[in-house]
Amino acid sequence: MTTLTLYELAGAEDDRRFSPYCWRVRLALAHKGLAVEGVPWRFTEKEAIAFSGQGRVPVLVDRGRAVADSWDIACHLEEAWPDRPSLFGAGASGAAGRALSRFYVDWTDMVVHAGLVRMIVADIHGHLHEKDKAYFRESREARLGGALEAVCADRDVRVVEFRRGLAPLRATLKRQPFLGGESPLFADYAVAGAFMWARAISPFQLLEAGDPVADWRSRILARLDETAAGFLAYPC
Repeated sequence: MTTLTLYELAGAEDDRRFSPYCWRVRLALAHKGLAVEGVPWRFTEKEAIAFSGQGRVPVLVDRGRAVADSWDIACHLEEAWPDRPSLFGAGASGAAGRALSRFYVDWTDMVVHAGLVRMIVADIHGHLHEKDKAYFRESREARLGGALEAVCADRDVRVVEFRRGLAPLRATLKRQPFLGGESPLFADYAVAGAFMWARAISPFQLLEAGDPVADWRSRILARLDETAAGFLAYPC
């Protein structure tokens, strides 16, 4: 069996993997039924992935080829492993599904992540390896315009608006179990990665019990529980 290597962001503990982009790839690899060896990586370990020609994770090494960026990795997996279940749906090599999945990627990056980070960024800092903390605080405080703790101070208020903003996702998941229909596709993993990020790093309850989005997240975990098994996470 071919084993691929995935460099993925970790906290102080090697088994606290929390990047939403890395989780997209983990879920995609599980969907394809591909075994992966995960390598924990920290923000300040740029040299460890210099071979990829850039400085961010995820980085996947597949039979000697390095691929970075979660979207590029998903497209690579679809093309390099065509005999495995499609990430984008059958027909015309999944071209239409691939195009539609791009929307879910962009919406999650621009809307869901933007809302989440202002509720969990202080929790992220609390779980980082010591060598990453100064870099993370300086870079994120400059980006967010204030101290991490201050940014998260009103999260009990922010979460109400965040939940309201999930209305289109909720409406779809009331009608079908996954964004991909009866089974998940990369569109599901693009969004689910955001909630895996929060689950790995923060005890803050983002979703209310009975929310179709929470039920969908549980279905993702139930179908792919081996993917998440062994990694540190909060039960919320």
